[in-house]
Amino acid sequence: MAVDPLTAKLLAHIAAQAATDEQARKRLLIIILGPAVALLLLISLILYFLTSPLSVFAEWAMGDELDAIEDLQINYGYNQTLGIYEQDYIEGSGQSYDGVVFTDGGIEVTYYNQLDERWANVMYGQSSTIGEAGCGPTAMSIVISTLTGEVHDPIELSKWSVANGHRCEGNGSYHSLIPAAAEGYGLSCEGNLSAQEIVDALSSGKLVVAIMSKGNFTSSGHFIVLRGVTSEGKILVADPASHKRSQQEWELSLIMNEARKGVSAGGPFWAIGN
Repeated sequence: MAVDPLTAKLLAHIAAQAATDEQARKRLLIIILGPAVALLLLISLILYFLTSPLSVFAEWAMGDELDAIEDLQINYGYNQTLGIYEQDYIEGSGQSYDGVVFTDGGIEVTYYNQLDERWANVMYGQSSTIGEAGCGPTAMSIVISTLTGEVHDPIELSKWSVANGHRCEGNGSYHSLIPAAAEGYGLSCEGNLSAQEIVDALSSGKLVVAIMSKGNFTSSGHFIVLRGVTSEGKILVADPASHKRSQQEWELSLIMNEARKGVSAGGPFWAIGN
């Protein structure tokens, strides 16, 4: 069927107009939704930087970029990304450490383990259990119970941490838990310790809480307690995730090297005493 030139021209014009209108609608939709989508993506990225493991970025972020991301996480919340080694779970799960006391470090130290069957599955906040993310409260329960001579277990300290704003949901505990809990239970607390100040504190009967990065104690981030120093200068620890590591002697240089660098407001080492 033949179409006269005028009709063909009219049909072509209608088709072109329809295509133009469709493109205009798409452009308008992009203009309207673009900024909103970009804002949501930016917010998601910022939240991810603050609460997610750094290992995701290690493959492409190098040097200053990785340091900047870590500093951001350190300043706004301790990024303890459930850093317990698989072997810790194997050795600690289903165990009870009731009554365990260390006596080889100058003072008797009451030991608690976050994987203890009595509280490993108790929730620490809304997103993780004490067994998964409770090394901070467990470390402080070791310190407070030892120095006060009273029982203050990880369940109590976990509740205290949440109630006082020191739980970092999705990760572990804010660094602020250390001085705040010490003060809350009537103990003295001093940060920014040098190697000699650590030895002096331990020699005088104080305990030192250390925030560790990836190494012998953790795959990402971890609170441990330094509980004594031997005559040879080795450091004794109370590791909330490992009774085995708590029975070993450690070089102070290794602990200093694996301590979490760049930690704000007190550094990675805090001396706590009566």
